[in-house]
Amino acid sequence: MAEKEKKEKLLEIKHLKKYFKVAHKDVLKAVDDISFDIYKGETFGLVGESGCGKSTTGRTIIRLYEPTSGDVVFAGEAIGGKLSHRAKRDLTSKMQMIFQDPYASLNPRMMVKDIIAEGLNIHHLAKSPKERLQRVFDLLETVGLNREHANRYPHEFSGGQRQRIGIARALAVDPEFIIADEPISALDVSIQAQVVNLLQKLQEEQGLTYLFIAHDLSMVKHISDRVGVMYLGNMVELASSDEVYDHPLHPYTQALLSAIPVADPKVERTRERVILQGEVPSPINPPSGCRFRTRCPFAMDICAKVRPKWHEVEKGHWVACHLHDEGVSKDAASQPAEANNKIAAKK
Repeated sequence: MAEKEKKEKLLEIKHLKKYFKVAHKDVLKAVDDISFDIYKGETFGLVGESGCGKSTTGRTIIRLYEPTSGDVVFAGEAIGGKLSHRAKRDLTSKMQMIFQDPYASLNPRMMVKDIIAEGLNIHHLAKSPKERLQRVFDLLETVGLNREHANRYPHEFSGGQRQRIGIARALAVDPEFIIADEPISALDVSIQAQVVNLLQKLQEEQGLTYLFIAHDLSMVKHISDRVGVMYLGNMVELASSDEVYDHPLHPYTQALLSAIPVADPKVERTRERVILQGEVPSPINPPSGCRFRTRCPFAMDICAKVRPKWHEVEKGHWVACHLHDEGVSKDAASQPAEANNKIAAKK
């Protein structure tokens, strides 16, 4: 992590919240006070179950949603407050998003050349129609397609090809930062690796920084430098990719990792899993204290009363769990470590 700390912070998220008002006085706390940084040139993986707030976090950062509160600092400039239309437009020249569903994110009435050129038109990045079309051709070839595809419509392409078109659209304005919102979850398994390899190749060639949102932990480990784990609107653990996978501290992270299948049939049959009980609580009426306590096998009395603090347990390894607070009994604190050892030993 020392190497990461020497790098420049491209994005700083401080106490970010995004609430949605629903039916009468109810409030859905989709993102509830999370903080993390993303360094220039890295891939930051954000994982968790469906509905935990991952996509809302990404959409709030890029200002598709207005933040309820908190600070967002991009390249040293605060972008979390009220932004003018022009400021939002300028932001999209530096920050782009690749969406989860390549079938829904492309306008079916537009040709591919017009879809990719939207950003070029908005930001006036082409001096002539000829230059704009050449830029479209170049982008298509960059993502593994060819110029003949420019005059086709989205329905004429496979899912993987559509996602490549979405990537080309994101690259059109030469952004520094790309939020990839589950970009492979709607694709066939055989195509997923191709898209991930393309993203890594583009990162190396263009010095891109990614926020990679996914629920496939094995893929996140492959592509990410650091990983943040979310549960019900909260960040529960953050560390380097290897550290999260080899030494998970939070019981929720341990449960997620224990669900990843192992290729060796003998190991798969004998290894122990952490089975979570019950359903994910509603973000409209979350549990008091620690939101994970209703499903946690190690829940203590304090978990129902006090929200665990987000703190650095080891260098670069952050967690929000009372089992890793100072002053908690050694017997209680040893339980997740024992579970973790069992998981690690049987991988």
